[in-house]
Amino acid sequence: MLNQQNKKKAHVACRFNKTTKKKFVHTTIDKLQKRTKENDGYEAIQIGFADQKKNRTNKPEEGHAEKANTTPKRFVREIRDVNLDEYELGQEISVEIFQAGDKIDVTGTSKGKGFQGSIKRHNQARGPMSHGSRYHRRPGTMGAVDPARVFKGKNLPGQMGGEQITIQNLEVVKVDAERNLLLVKGNVPGAKKSFVKITSAVKAN
Repeated sequence: MLNQQNKKKAHVACRFNKTTKKKFVHTTIDKLQKRTKENDGYEAIQIGFADQKKNRTNKPEEGHAEKANTTPKRFVREIRDVNLDEYELGQEISVEIFQAGDKIDVTGTSKGKGFQGSIKRHNQARGPMSHGSRYHRRPGTMGAVDPARVFKGKNLPGQMGGEQITIQNLEVVKVDAERNLLLVKGNVPGAKKSFVKITSAVKAN
């Protein structure tokens, strides 16, 4: 499975194939460590993305990164189901692991929208807006009276957005290895400059 940590740059509209694309930019990713069954009980590779500030690192993190001849990273992730022989310690992973036409899954943190009502948050319908209805944008009944409580899962107003979300089966439109850019067709979670994870699609046709 192909996997990368990336930084979302901006939304751009491209007029080839009459579709709209999203654009990413991501800096090079460094491979920090190999996990083996002999030492760790499982096989995985550990990758790091985005250099950490010197005043925010500690000695264990510095020593861990020095083994891979790199600097401590802000984001460190482990990826399983990979062939360890294809990766070396300290190896840089770029956008070239993807190709145009590939199907990918993108995971990120959705934009926070604050405290929202049940109409926006749960797509519920409003009541009549005439004066006599007395019911416009309220959440509606709380359920049966006899339990004397509101059951868990009731669709009510509350915090919306700011959650981890995965958009599946997006298409890679273009890979720009020179500028380290990846153009993707479809919606990508998160705000500009937020960090996302791109993996090979688990439900690719």
